[in-house]
Amino acid sequence: MASDFRMHRRLLAAAARLTAGFALVSAGTAQDVGKPASPIYGVTIPDGYRRWLLIAPASEGEPLNELRVVLGNAVAVEAYTRGTLPFPDGTVLVKLAWKHVASPEFEAATVPGMATTVQVMMKDSKRYPASGGWGFGRFVDGKPADEAEHRTCFACHEARVKDRDYVFTRYAR
Repeated sequence: MASDFRMHRRLLAAAARLTAGFALVSAGTAQDVGKPASPIYGVTIPDGYRRWLLIAPASEGEPLNELRVVLGNAVAVEAYTRGTLPFPDGTVLVKLAWKHVASPEFEAATVPGMATTVQVMMKDSKRYPASGGWGFGRFVDGKPADEAEHRTCFACHEARVKDRDYVFTRYAR
């Protein structure tokens, strides 16, 4: 059992090293030509993000009334499992959100309804020094929100979670 855990950690660390380079390359480079990018930051929705590991779920009350999940690339998962702060460059977090609705099959449950947003945080301290090393992207129906909305991203994170490297999401173990 312990050796399986150590092997898993070694594989995760190797994947994190490989993914770190990709994550830094994937923000506004030739690979992203033609992909919608967020204003100010140039962040795009990462390819393959739906195969990433779960960091944590959340339920947002009124007025948003959303179910949310945050997924992380291998760099993010390694940082969370080690308790690393600040997060290393190459960390990418993606938040998916849906309106929550009553389950038609089980009255006590809520389930995802209409998708509302995909939000991306990408750590690259050289590219984003003015925003704590983080680039932000908020996408609705695959299209980036406007510049005014993106101007609120870092301000909110800075005001509330500066001591946690500007990241709201805590790891759900």
